[in-house]
Amino acid sequence: MEILKLPKVELHLHLDGSVRTKTVSEILNLDIKEVKRKMICDKNTKSLTDYLTKFDLPLEILQTKENLKRITKELLEDLKKENVIYAEIRFAPQLHTKKGLSQEEVVESVISAINEVDSIKCNLILCCMRNDLLNNNINNLKTIKVAEKYYQKKVVALDLAGDEIKFPTSKFIDLFKNTSLPLTIHAGEASNYISIEDAVKMKAKRIGHGINIINNNKLIEELNKKNILLEICPQSNIDTCAITNKKNHPITKLINKIPISINTDNRTVSNITLTKEYEDLINLCNFSIKDLKTCNINAINHAFINEDEKRKLIEIIEDEYKEN
Repeated sequence: MEILKLPKVELHLHLDGSVRTKTVSEILNLDIKEVKRKMICDKNTKSLTDYLTKFDLPLEILQTKENLKRITKELLEDLKKENVIYAEIRFAPQLHTKKGLSQEEVVESVISAINEVDSIKCNLILCCMRNDLLNNNINNLKTIKVAEKYYQKKVVALDLAGDEIKFPTSKFIDLFKNTSLPLTIHAGEASNYISIEDAVKMKAKRIGHGINIINNNKLIEELNKKNILLEICPQSNIDTCAITNKKNHPITKLINKIPISINTDNRTVSNITLTKEYEDLINLCNFSIKDLKTCNINAINHAFINEDEKRKLIEIIEDEYKEN
């Protein structure tokens, strides 16, 4: 079975981590080799903190309406080539205001790009940033208000992203207390399972990464009971040094214990595609086509869309996934 042709669902995908290196090279008039060195992880990437430096160049160009629209459309083109039938793309509007755009204008630009592309179904998740704690969450609170304004107008949820070692999840438990929007929280990747416990206290419906839950069976049972999904991104976990190799990734044990989905996180930064993630899981982790199907069904059931939309997507998965 050709993995590329299988329909796929992606729930954890960062816009600024998935910018084409060629596009950055063109806009900034930089040598493509230099761009790749600065944007793609290599052996010198030793931590999540190092990993986050790979976003500097993309964020430099993602400061205008024109560039935001272009990068969004290019990402949708890339997803279409992999037969992604539904995606939730996330980004932090506050990171795109350095040249005068408001957070609203940033979000409107990305929504406009999505509305001009009808070949793939896509929604948006707006990220609050952990380091805005130093600013008393002023920008994060603006992001929440913008998300509420555009909720169900392509924006479907809120997220908390950034360095979870420097800025623990526990510091943000009250941040979302006055909003009713669905939450997915980055937790339990660079930090331990306590970060996941804090995300659960925030009533998160999904956990970004969450792989360190493997060390706490009681917490696994709790997430199962509450039907909370882990958005797992295997290659990214290697690049942030959360794990040492894909063959021994916790996903091999978690697949039978808790709802999980498979994601790329940052296609460019991790130099990965969803197809390659699937192929690696088959070749290195003994995943079957049935396992991939299960992860896609999980993703659809936990997507921030209505039941009718879920039903239609599930029909596509059921029809196309057949074991050899």
